Amino acid sequence: MAGGEKHGYAMMEDIRQFAAVRLGPGTLYGAITRLEERGWIRPVESDDRRQPYCLTAAGRHYLEEQLASLDQVVKTAARRLKHA
Repeated sequence: MAGGEKHGYAMMEDIRQFAAVRLGPGTLYGAITRLEERGWIRPVESDDRRQPYCLTAAGRHYLEEQLASLDQVVKTAARRLKHA
């Protein structure tokens, strides 16, 4: 959702394409519920039967923190790999 609003099926396809992981509906919708409860995503009004969601400011902040942490892990691993 960092790239824009998405409904459940679009999220599943996006995850499948960029991470090569196929999530089942139960896994995805359970995660959507948890993300919404934490205030990281919110539903967006739609005339379609599918419910789109978008990232909140709190969700963007959390995502940025996680990316910075992962970036540090990758840099450390790359530095150590040079000496292996």
